[in-house]
Amino acid sequence: MLFIEYPKCSTCRKAKKWLEENGAEFEDRHIAENRPSREELEQWVALSGLPIRKFFNTSGLKYRELGLKDRLPSMTEEEQLTLLASDGMLVKRPLLIGENFAVPGFQEQVWREYLKR
Repeated sequence: MLFIEYPKCSTCRKAKKWLEENGAEFEDRHIAENRPSREELEQWVALSGLPIRKFFNTSGLKYRELGLKDRLPSMTEEEQLTLLASDGMLVKRPLLIGENFAVPGFQEQVWREYLKR
């Protein structure tokens, strides 16, 4: 599995600790230093089955600075993917990526289900 995190994020630290405590094997990746490519994001959104808006870090400073709350609804999915790929800090984290799943954000019960697969 791939665990995408921002190490200063308390939720990311909590999620990483949870993965370790549950014996999960994963590779971790710093989202700001090695941001996801447009192609990766497109694949992960498809794997997740979620709308692309679920991959935006709506509580982030960058999201607010760019006024995305008002702008996203009028943007195409292609434009949203390009925007997400432009800055790792726009992407919701942590992200847990497996062979056949992609889960944005940390919800222990949801992650537990994916680890059982």
